[in-house]
Amino acid sequence: MNRNHHNKQASHEIERHLHEHESHEHRDHRNTHEHHDHHHDHDHDHHAIGHVHVAGDRLKQAIVLGLMVLAAELIGGIWANSLALLSDAGHMLTDVAALIVAYWAIRMAKNPPNPSMTYGYHRVTILAALFNALTLIGIAVYIGFEAYRRMLHPEPVKGAVLLIAAFIGLIVNLYIGLRMREHADNINIKSAMLHVLGDAAASAGVIVAGVLMQFTGWYILDPLLSVMIALIVAWGAVRVIKEALPVLLEATPAHIEFSAVSESLLAIPNVKGVHDLHIWSLTSNRNALSAHVVVDGDMLVKDSRLLLQQIEKKMAEHFRIGHVTIQFEDDGGAHEQDMFAIDQNWRH
Repeated sequence: MNRNHHNKQASHEIERHLHEHESHEHRDHRNTHEHHDHHHDHDHDHHAIGHVHVAGDRLKQAIVLGLMVLAAELIGGIWANSLALLSDAGHMLTDVAALIVAYWAIRMAKNPPNPSMTYGYHRVTILAALFNALTLIGIAVYIGFEAYRRMLHPEPVKGAVLLIAAFIGLIVNLYIGLRMREHADNINIKSAMLHVLGDAAASAGVIVAGVLMQFTGWYILDPLLSVMIALIVAWGAVRVIKEALPVLLEATPAHIEFSAVSESLLAIPNVKGVHDLHIWSLTSNRNALSAHVVVDGDMLVKDSRLLLQQIEKKMAEHFRIGHVTIQFEDDGGAHEQDMFAIDQNWRH
């Protein structure tokens, strides 16, 4: 009798809490909540489908334009005998490769999960971003080495040819980079965008150096500018690697505070404890969580379902965690109350 009474009380308490929470939101946002929900759903669909489609179309356009700039800078660099312009062409080559890899990764990520890839192919975008970053480092090292050789033996440069090719590169790269800026929340696209904007900055530097060399004959500026280009390339690579590695290492996403998630779970009525909590990302903006949640052993299945819905709602709204896996336990559960117990069964 007492147990049934207790179960009914727990059920009513959870339902009342959910009802009060939803009613409160409805009262406070009666005039704007429907628009907000519609806007939120639209944004979600936009990022999941339309956002990817638009990004893919823009990447295809960027690849074509990038190949045109590559050809202009390569021909111009050889004609003008400019290491800076050839370095910019080398950078543009990695830009085009980055754009191709980014486009391929987006296409792969659209494939649905399957029995052998239960999380789908979202992580491909992170691997593509890391690959792009490593190619940036490689090209930066090569540019630096070649610039040092030219510093020892400066060579004359045809400033007029250099200026024309660099100006083409600046305009096209700015156009490509700015059009991809709205998709920079995706680390894969962001890495490609940094490639392109870095090349735009390099082209601007080449233009300035070209003007000076045209009127002063200071050909030492050509290898010096090449070093600056190499530093820009390396800086962009380091930024991408710093964002890609935490995802590959299953680290807690940077915008999520682990203790805040734990405290938020414990603040939910009927949650008596939380342990074995793990938070990670599949790729940019796709966060997941798993945890063991301690509840009263007499809780009914329907009550646990309501509690799970409340947890999922709170995690999505407060922390942008879209995939939540919860294992309910009672106080007498066999699992240790270790917050990071993932190695518990792997020791032997």
